[in-house]
Amino acid sequence: MTPKLNRWKRFADWDERPLRLDKFAAEDPANGFSAFSSPADPKPGIGIQGGRVVSLDGVLEHDYDMIDRFIARHHIDPEVAPEAMALDSATVARWLVDMNVPRETLVRLAHGMTPAKLAEVVSQLNALEIAFAYSKMRARKTPGNQAHVTNAKDDPLQLAADAATAVAFGFDEIETTMRVSRNAWSNAVACAVGGAVGRWGTLFQCSSEEAEELRIAMAGFTSYAETVSVYGTEKSFTDGDDTPWSKAFLAAAYASRGVKMRCTSGAGSELLMGFHEAKSLLYLEARCLCLQRGMGVQGTQNGGIDGAPLTATIPGGVRELMAENLIAVWLDLECASGNDARSTESEIRVGAKILPYLIAGSDLICSGMGSILKYDNSFNPSLINGEELEDYLVLQRDFEADGGLTPLPESRAIELRERAVEAIAAVFEELGLSTPTEDMKTSVVYASGSDDTRSLMPRDVSFISEAIKERGITVIDVVKVLANRGFREEAENLLNVVKLRLSGDYLQTSAMIRNGRIVSAVNDPNDYLGPGSGYRVSEERRLQLNDIRDVLDQKEVLRSEALHEKDEARHIRYRNVGPAANGSAKDDVVIGISPAFGLKLYRTTAGHRLSEVLGAMLDAIRGRGLKARVVRFRHTADTSFLGLSAARLAGSGIGIGIQAKGTAVIHQRDRQPHNNLELFSNAPITRLEHYRALGANAAAYALGEMPEPIVVPQRGEAMGSRYHARVALIYAIETGLTEAGAAPEEVDVTLTGAKS
Repeated sequence: MTPKLNRWKRFADWDERPLRLDKFAAEDPANGFSAFSSPADPKPGIGIQGGRVVSLDGVLEHDYDMIDRFIARHHIDPEVAPEAMALDSATVARWLVDMNVPRETLVRLAHGMTPAKLAEVVSQLNALEIAFAYSKMRARKTPGNQAHVTNAKDDPLQLAADAATAVAFGFDEIETTMRVSRNAWSNAVACAVGGAVGRWGTLFQCSSEEAEELRIAMAGFTSYAETVSVYGTEKSFTDGDDTPWSKAFLAAAYASRGVKMRCTSGAGSELLMGFHEAKSLLYLEARCLCLQRGMGVQGTQNGGIDGAPLTATIPGGVRELMAENLIAVWLDLECASGNDARSTESEIRVGAKILPYLIAGSDLICSGMGSILKYDNSFNPSLINGEELEDYLVLQRDFEADGGLTPLPESRAIELRERAVEAIAAVFEELGLSTPTEDMKTSVVYASGSDDTRSLMPRDVSFISEAIKERGITVIDVVKVLANRGFREEAENLLNVVKLRLSGDYLQTSAMIRNGRIVSAVNDPNDYLGPGSGYRVSEERRLQLNDIRDVLDQKEVLRSEALHEKDEARHIRYRNVGPAANGSAKDDVVIGISPAFGLKLYRTTAGHRLSEVLGAMLDAIRGRGLKARVVRFRHTADTSFLGLSAARLAGSGIGIGIQAKGTAVIHQRDRQPHNNLELFSNAPITRLEHYRALGANAAAYALGEMPEPIVVPQRGEAMGSRYHARVALIYAIETGLTEAGAAPEEVDVTLTGAKS
């Protein structure tokens, strides 16, 4: 039997094996089905008579299915279509990435294009070009983001606290759903209250059964909806007892009551439902997006959504998700650009998927980033969750790209969580719904997730939720309670969003609320026309993005090192005894220490006490019958020059150079500075026994022997990323103590052997 090579990680190891789509294609699988194309896809085409679309992508009017009919009547602009459809698709694709062709020109043309034409155009673009075109074509200039706020218990106390935290991070929208469907009303009240803590303007959605969701919206608790799903095949619509007209009616019902409205679609949904018609994912999604424009909705939640994990297993699938987002913004729809479903367990693929949206910007980069931990996400884990939230903040900082979020100090988060929990508890108490205990509230304030809480369970929540629904409690009742119980700011914040429903101002395309002001495609249009135009991170915003937690600076390094100063003083004493002289004895080995060694710095990057390291080397040298001197050099902090300087002083011609961070060399007096005998460059993984062996080898070289070099084993640790920031600051401390031409100082070292 031939043995298997286990060098590489296999897809099967995490059950993400790529999907073969031959069986979904036409009879000849060799034609090459991918996410972008299928032999069954129609060719672009249109026929217009008397201002009426009589054929669409090769289908005559009397053969239209309901999707064709809706698109022909409500999406296609018959005045633009002859011009748009006559254009060469490759030419239009080049226009999408040409900064000299205005967005408005391309949007007008898109309104005259059929689904097959739209798909054919974007198929010409590679992934980089799609990202560039997306940054040019999105409707609103300023990017934003959306969060999922849910938990495994449907606990309203935790929902309120997590909603307040999400708002403080800067999410422009928050969305909840529930593990138990009848808990929808309690979830809605909790998130509405929590979302009003700290500032006002974050829009809120409760994702539930469509009729129930509409009732919750009518009660005033929610301010937007995006769960009106559309599909690219007629059978998928029929399977859900829906039509494009029923969906359009529901969208109009929301809008008529001042609720911002998006539809949901995305590649892979028809494939999951079994009604894909052997069409490519991109073509089916182009049909969905044309439907949504025809409905007159503000925007779309697309880019895979629930189908993203499936789409990502298909050739070209992730590129297709980007392409369908591009079609959405090209059609002038607000785009909540997916990135909500976790499409992979690979951290590399997660980072690769989010990056184009982060650097290109999006109306809403995620249609639901998990602001909570994965296990608390009732939508299923998002692409980015609470566990990766700080990684995302650092990505913003790395690329100076605005991903819609702002770093949040932990003290501020606790303050807001306390306020939110007290506010929702006051509402429940005043309305006779529940009386949370102090222990329940405290457990939620400091919880990372529902595993840490001692609060309401799903059954408890069901009674609360049913009572809210049966008693007809509305948002005005909640506003009154907040005002009466001392939460006047929260009451005003919540009421302000309700007032906007009366004006309808946030029904504009790509509308969000920033600093109490509507920001949309109307007053903040994307004006990208090349470098220096479009959205640019301002200096004020750049400083906000840079202000992440736990930033390392020299003061922090010195502060952390100072914590070890007293302990180290119990183990070692250094006493300068004057200028160091050249040794003459053959048994003389010099250990050269750096300027800050034992004076400002006390531990190696591996955490070893410098007294232990120095003691191990001294013992090993003396154990071979040689004499060891310690000399502090102040003219340099470089490891190689420390070692070479030590070797030139040593009577044996052999010296050790060691920096306070633990990097060490064995050097010989007649060698070039960086051509040492042995080097310990990876201090974070260098153990005490390695330093002891280094001392022994230095003694062996002094005795004229040829010992086996000491190799510190490495297992692919990312030491550069983990330690180089600290190392750079440590070295700056070392070099700050250097003085050109300074003479070497002999140091008498006393090791006390004190117990830690």
